[in-house]
Amino acid sequence: MPLQLRSLIRPDATLELSLAEVPMPEPASPDEVVVRVEAAPLNPSDLGLLFGGADMTKAQASGSAERPVVTAPIAPPVMAAMAARVGQSMPVGNEGAGTVVAAGSSPAAQALLGRKVAALGGAMYSEYRAVPVAQCLPLPEGATAADGASCFVNPLTALGMVDTMRNEGYGALVHTVGASNLGQMLNRICLKDGVGLVNIVRKPEQAALLKSQGAQHIVDSSAPDFQAALTDAIAATGAMLAFDAIGGGRLAGQILLAMEAALARQPGQEYSRYGSSTHKQVYIYGSLDRGPIELPRGFGMAWGVGGWLLFPFLQKVGPARVQQLKQRVADELTTTFASHYTKELTMAQALSLDAIAGYGKMATGEKVLVRPAAG
Repeated sequence: MPLQLRSLIRPDATLELSLAEVPMPEPASPDEVVVRVEAAPLNPSDLGLLFGGADMTKAQASGSAERPVVTAPIAPPVMAAMAARVGQSMPVGNEGAGTVVAAGSSPAAQALLGRKVAALGGAMYSEYRAVPVAQCLPLPEGATAADGASCFVNPLTALGMVDTMRNEGYGALVHTVGASNLGQMLNRICLKDGVGLVNIVRKPEQAALLKSQGAQHIVDSSAPDFQAALTDAIAATGAMLAFDAIGGGRLAGQILLAMEAALARQPGQEYSRYGSSTHKQVYIYGSLDRGPIELPRGFGMAWGVGGWLLFPFLQKVGPARVQQLKQRVADELTTTFASHYTKELTMAQALSLDAIAGYGKMATGEKVLVRPAAG
């Protein structure tokens, strides 16, 4: 029987990761296909469900090399937040790609039989997965499953950021984790579309990487002059909208302070004790830092900090716009939206303690690809 990676929170406040045997899926409707999943990325959004808030530094391994089992403790406050998950063995993996091996009777499904497709179906850390045709993207001729494995979450997130910018009346962006796979995609989109982008990175080598890819405004948060350099970059681009994957800590506040300082430089700007009337917005879309968000005052009263997620964005813009975005991803799959991986793992290898310690860090530039159908 096919295998599927599962995440279970037990009543004794323990996380259990394992490979479960599941029935071979079949098309449940005329518009459904079965995909042999040959590649699926480990995205930060997947790790939240996979680990369930457990302390993975205390993880223990058992089982066999072919059928490993990993357990880890969950602290009481986290366990309380996970109450709805207790006892449910949950499949993991937002997206992936592979070959359609069975198809429903509709013409759209039959047209995909034997084709390489990407799919946004959930439970993609599975050897086989049944998904609706509407959640598939046929890959261009010659593209591999690895080429298409990450063509939904990161590409549509990057495109969604630019769409949000335009829809909300802004003309430029600030983005944290600029050297990540998503950040590099966003840089390529902004260069291609003529959008001003301030890339925030955390290391000099990340700045060098983006510079080699043509990025025009790069700011290193580890540098002693970070705040001044950030203000200069925002003044140069006029970016009053930011997307922050870090989440906790001081960064969102530092961005708002830099925006306000950049606005104060504009000719004819009059002083007001309430600050500039231009609205400054930071959207949090990740949680690399799970600590509190620190907001030192000093950026006036026209500002906002909120959450932004891909799927609510897609629902808001509607099917027609989503199809346009998906088509752009397909057209530029190996250029603008190319992803790069530092390691490939089978599902069993992904449950080794060494592998978990590696990809669990969510380090920028260290993206891991799972090969479900390989074992």
